Amino acid sequence: MQYTTTIQNLIDAFSSLPGIGARSAERIAFHLLKLPSEEALSLARAIHDLKTRITHCSVCYNLAELSSEGPALCEVCRDARRDRSTICVVEQPKDLLAIDASGTYHGLYHVLLGRVAPLDGTDESDLTIGGLLERLEGGEVREVIFGTNPNLDGDLTLLSMQKTIGERFPGIALTRLARGLAAGTQIEYANRSVLDDAIRGRQSLSTEGR
Repeated sequence: MQYTTTIQNLIDAFSSLPGIGARSAERIAFHLLKLPSEEALSLARAIHDLKTRITHCSVCYNLAELSSEGPALCEVCRDARRDRSTICVVEQPKDLLAIDASGTYHGLYHVLLGRVAPLDGTDESDLTIGGLLERLEGGEVREVIFGTNPNLDGDLTLLSMQKTIGERFPGIALTRLARGLAAGTQIEYANRSVLDDAIRGRQSLSTEGR
């Protein structure tokens, strides 16, 4: 016996999500069938809101809620208490959340929404580096901290930006998170103490070759 088309479509949809296999998808689908209609539909509304109300911050490209009052701004960019002389550059919003949760860093961020990865066909033009350079034009920023992941693509991204920023803004200090982060790890999975050490022990980048 096969499931009805509607049930099978739901199971297939859940199966396409990361970390959910066919059996788990089946259990979730039948759990939703048992729920009261209002509870099940609240999940549908939450997904709808996610896709219609969430966008990228107009300044730093972090996740933000759409607003009818003007350009979308994330909570970090709206916070007047933040140190606006420092920007930490990360690959994804998840990395921003991980670093900010450490409670050590109180500056601003810039989210690249990716990384330089030649094997994947991704280069600087696919990232939000242009937006970062525009922010640096204002002259308020004194330090850029590179918080890219400590792996091959992350290091390639760092080197590419180091050259670009170093040539255009020689007065800005360029640093990177300390190698308390083990090579090959992902920032989003690092615990708070490791991130705290990495931020406090960030390293100055050489200006040679600018």
